[in-house]
Amino acid sequence: MLSAIDDVILPSRSRLVNIDKSQIHDKLPHLIPRKRASPQQNPLPVPETSPLPPPPDPASLTFCEPSRRILSPRDLELFQASPTYDLVLSFVFSLSQAATDKKLSFVGIEEIPDAVRQILSILSSIEGTIQRCPPADQGGSRFGNSAFRDFLDSIYIQSPSWHSSLALPSPAAISEVSTYLHNSFGNRTRIDYGSGHELNFIIWLLCLNRLSKLPPSTFPALALLVFPRYIYLMRKTQSTYYLEPAGSHGVWGLDDYHFLPFLFGASQLLHHPYIRPLSIHNELILEEEGDEYLYLNMVRETMASKSVKGLKWTQPMLDDISGAKNWEKVEQGMRRMFVKEVLGKLPVMQHFLFGSLVPAAEGMSREIEVGVKPEAEEKEGGEVVIGEGGAKHVHRDDAWGDCCGIKIPSTVAANQEARKQGEEEGLRRIPFD
Repeated sequence: MLSAIDDVILPSRSRLVNIDKSQIHDKLPHLIPRKRASPQQNPLPVPETSPLPPPPDPASLTFCEPSRRILSPRDLELFQASPTYDLVLSFVFSLSQAATDKKLSFVGIEEIPDAVRQILSILSSIEGTIQRCPPADQGGSRFGNSAFRDFLDSIYIQSPSWHSSLALPSPAAISEVSTYLHNSFGNRTRIDYGSGHELNFIIWLLCLNRLSKLPPSTFPALALLVFPRYIYLMRKTQSTYYLEPAGSHGVWGLDDYHFLPFLFGASQLLHHPYIRPLSIHNELILEEEGDEYLYLNMVRETMASKSVKGLKWTQPMLDDISGAKNWEKVEQGMRRMFVKEVLGKLPVMQHFLFGSLVPAAEGMSREIEVGVKPEAEEKEGGEVVIGEGGAKHVHRDDAWGDCCGIKIPSTVAANQEARKQGEEEGLRRIPFD
């Protein structure tokens, strides 16, 4: 009885022996080892830090009023193939490299070079100008405050005396160099601010480097003292005058206003023993280390300015970057982004100014030749196209960041107005009034 049941459940030994092994082989599925998907390679190479060329002989320069020269896609291509493009990249990446593995407190007060002290004094004077030019009452509006124009006018008046303290070679040199400082705080007509204005501040420092006032030995102080001081000054300016984001990338950008703090900040954290890219989600680390590292400081300020908690909802690009394996990957990505999203974007670079210290390439357009108004007088930002009838603004429909024709109130302004009205922290809409 048992043997019969066994034959039903299990084949008999004789039946197993008679099975053709080749039939079993054909019926069994073949085991094919899975190949791991190769990681996607970024087609853009990591930009290297090329040596900074020596400063030119001031006697060989003919100082002039800086003006815009990138007014068409062809002008941008000429710029990207020029020595000036390499000069800007070399200077920015040299500053970033000077911040590698260093806290903001790395440079001691007694170690600050005299030229850097003068620059810090200028920035302090500009902060004092904010106190003397209070914002006008505009009935709770979140858009740019008209008192910002008085602030810029005051800077323009005080600028010659500030630059005289830097011992520049001539009044013509002061006029050229100071133009970059004037354009570092936002646009007077549109009352907005963006990465192009931030770049103007860096070019101001570059001009002083070209005049041998800021040699490479000062680069750590520039990256860890001067530039953070400028960022803090801009935060006060933005919150006081409600500067609108110039071509804001909205929620898919790193920040409504700035880019370079993320590049310099990633360099600071390059080989940190315990802070990882994912640490930006740890509020305790942001609170304890945010005063020493620009990247963490920017994330902390960005989170504080939003009405919804969580980078996943407010700044998804920062959230995505936090998944990087290490800070080296983040720093490399920031270099690529600077090349592509700042120096490679026509709407941004159409506001770039060229003079004798930062010369334009041969064949680039001139404002007067194509009928474009000077930067300070232009009412609309963004991209322009040069045609037979002169220059016309181009409204782009593929991204907020590519068109300045639509006014966008800042989240900073929304927070400030909410505090004035005594609103509680929590979810809030930003009215487009």
